Amino acid sequence: MRLKDKVAIVTGSGRGIGEGIVLLFAEEGAKIIVNDVNEADAKNVVDQIKAKGGQAIAVVGSVSDRATVQKMVDTAVKEFGTLDIIINNAGITRDSILHKMTDDQWDAVIDVNLTGVFYGIQCAARVMREKGYGKIINVSSTSALGNAGQLNYAATKAGVIGMTKTAAKELGAKGVNVNAIAPGMIWTDMMKNMPPESIKQMDAMLPYLVPMNRKGSPRDIANLALFLASDESSFITGQIIFCDGGMKM
Repeated sequence: MRLKDKVAIVTGSGRGIGEGIVLLFAEEGAKIIVNDVNEADAKNVVDQIKAKGGQAIAVVGSVSDRATVQKMVDTAVKEFGTLDIIINNAGITRDSILHKMTDDQWDAVIDVNLTGVFYGIQCAARVMREKGYGKIINVSSTSALGNAGQLNYAATKAGVIGMTKTAAKELGAKGVNVNAIAPGMIWTDMMKNMPPESIKQMDAMLPYLVPMNRKGSPRDIANLALFLASDESSFITGQIIFCDGGMKM
């Protein structure tokens, strides 16, 4: 097992990419703090892990609330003895064309996708610095390079890249690796909930947008996260790895 007895927090892990990551991590021996704003989703994932003999605890709440993020870290240390890995995955979209975007749409995305990642990095780093070991993995996006209708989302995902590189420089000498994953088109509920016509148009353009000619799955991202969370990546830090089927090569 590549993560045997490691303790991991994964934010936004009640569904989608986060769920895919925690299920794989649990298979590989990790003890998991499952976080989501939706209590039923978080508990469902915990139940799945426990049903297979794994260990997991749900901490419900938004990463935009510092107290919730600190509770995740405190719970990991209290219940499992330490914290080795954090995946700052939680994210939301509030899409709108630039000239129509409201302050509420802007603020909501900034609070979760940017401030929430900052809280995750900071709260985890305080534990990891002291123990001289840790893996911080942030989830950015291909949208960090710009995407029409997503000014707020693109700004946060570009900001995640900047935070990742800065944290990597500050924490490297303390034995903490900090990297980011930038997913492309991943078939999750966020994408499935798009208007049917938009999905149809996207599928028609897929061969032209993605050289591998398919949408990704949460497992694709989970496999990369597993590598970055394992000791196999011990000399990799400050990197932004695009997992997008070649979309942004």
